[in-house]
Amino acid sequence: MLATQLRQKDALFYFVAYPAEDLLQKVRFISRYYDRRERIEAERIPATDEIAAFIASIERKDTAFQRELSQKKVRAIKNFYETAVQQPPIPGTVLLFTSERLTFTPVAPFETVGDLQEPLDKYLIIDGQHRLAALEFYMRERPEEARTISVPCIIFDGRSEDFAAEMFVIINSTPTRINKSHLIDLYEKVTFVEPAAWVAAQVARLLYEEPDSPLRYRINRLGGRSRKDKWIMQSELYAELHRWIERSSREQGVALRKSNQTARHYYSIVRDFLSAVQAVMHEAWGQNDRYMLTRSVVLRALLRVCADLATIDPNPPESRAERWVRRLVPWTSLLREFRSEGFSERFAGRGQTERVEMIYRRLASLIGITPHT
Repeated sequence: MLATQLRQKDALFYFVAYPAEDLLQKVRFISRYYDRRERIEAERIPATDEIAAFIASIERKDTAFQRELSQKKVRAIKNFYETAVQQPPIPGTVLLFTSERLTFTPVAPFETVGDLQEPLDKYLIIDGQHRLAALEFYMRERPEEARTISVPCIIFDGRSEDFAAEMFVIINSTPTRINKSHLIDLYEKVTFVEPAAWVAAQVARLLYEEPDSPLRYRINRLGGRSRKDKWIMQSELYAELHRWIERSSREQGVALRKSNQTARHYYSIVRDFLSAVQAVMHEAWGQNDRYMLTRSVVLRALLRVCADLATIDPNPPESRAERWVRRLVPWTSLLREFRSEGFSERFAGRGQTERVEMIYRRLASLIGITPHT
C-alpha cells in the first residue's frame, strides 16, 4: 500500500490513506460497540499479546460506568457519516499500532513515499475505536457509500509494549476538548446537529439576549459581554431545554423542525413561565445572597416544572403568563425553604443531580403536577 514515511526526532512512522473496507478487515476491536440491536464483539486477545491486554484493561475501566454513553457516541458518529456531504466524515487521523516491523520500499524519485508492507496480524487501535466502530455499522447499512471513504491513518510499527501503552495513555488522558458552552454556540452553524439540540441551543441564546427574558445576561456563556452576576451555566440550561424539547417532540409524535419559529415557540413558553415565577416569588428572585431561587440547582428544577406545565396547560398562549401566575401562587409558602441558610440540609441530596430532582418533585407536587419519572 502507498504510504508516506514521517520522521520526528528519533521517531519513524507512516501516513496511509486506507480504504474503509480494507481497513475494517485489518483492525482489532478490543471493546464491544453497539448500534441499535447490532453489536461488534470485542476480539479475543491472545495471552501473549501484552500490549493489547494492557490497553484493553484501560478500555474496560474507562467505559465500565459509561457503556450507554459509548453506544450513543457510536450512533452519533454514524449519523454524522450518513448526513455529512461537503464536510469530510473522518477528517482526523486514526492511530494504529503493530508490533511487527513493516518493510518500506521507496518509490523513485521519492525517498519518503513508497510501498508499505501490511502486517500479518491485525492492527491495534491506539486512537479512533469509536470512529471505526461507527464506520463498521455505516458499512453494513450503506456499503456503496462507505466504500468511497478513505481513512487517514498514522501507523506505528515495530515498537515495544511501553511505547504503545504510553501513546494510548497520552492520547486518551489529555485530550483538547471544545468547551461545552462554545460548542452549543456553534450548533446553529453545524448541519448535522439533531433538531432538538439545534432548537435547544437557539432557545438558550434567546434567553441570554432577548430584552424580555427573565434570564437576560444571567447565563454564563464564557464570553458574554455582560459583567453582571451569572445564575446558571449555559451548558446546564441547554441540557434541561434539550431534555424537554426532545421529550415533547417524541410525545407529540411530530417531526421537529430546525427553524427560528420553533425556537421562538419554546422560548416564549420559558419566558412566560419564568416571568410568572418572578411575579409570584418576587421577594426571592435574584436575591442570591439570601435565597437560592435563582441559583442553578433551583432553576434546573423550575425548568422541569415549566416543561410539565407546557404539556398540561399550554393554551391559549395569549393568557398563559397570567394563568401560570395564579397556578404558582402556592409556591409562596416555600419562600422560607429557599433561603440560602440551611438550604443544603433542607434539600439533602447526595449530589447536584439528586438535589435538582428533589426540588422539582417538591415544586410539582405543591401545584398538583405528577412529576415525570
